[in-house]
Amino acid sequence: MHAPKMSIFETAANLELWPKILPHYRYIHYLQRGTSRNVVVMAATRSGIPIKWTSEEIIDRDRVEIHFHHLKAFTKGMHVVWTFDERPDGVLVTILHDLKFRVKILAPLADKLIGDFFIGNVANKTLRCMKSYLEARTNKVIA
Repeated sequence: MHAPKMSIFETAANLELWPKILPHYRYIHYLQRGTSRNVVVMAATRSGIPIKWTSEEIIDRDRVEIHFHHLKAFTKGMHVVWTFDERPDGVLVTILHDLKFRVKILAPLADKLIGDFFIGNVANKTLRCMKSYLEARTNKVIA
């Protein structure tokens, strides 16, 4: 992304902003709110299919990382880490998902269906839309 690293980080950490800038997000409802920890119900769509989950968000400003722990739904137990790596050509934003499906025998199917079909699609849209939003704000000329 071509925007200041901390602007990207703070935008990604601000879940209240997500439904306004990410068209595939339907809503985010806060169950608990704090400066570095939130518990939220997140709802998005994947190709018109509504999905919803509950997640704990941990904002680590010292390490410039955002962690999500999924607390409910099919992704319960999943750990997600957003990292922000400053490079000469911009900031590389990475979302790593660690889905350990609870029913071991169904794990290969869950990885394909939940991991690739739902998580991968939503995460890629999130990064694309956030990139567009941030770069448009960064490159705006003020007369």
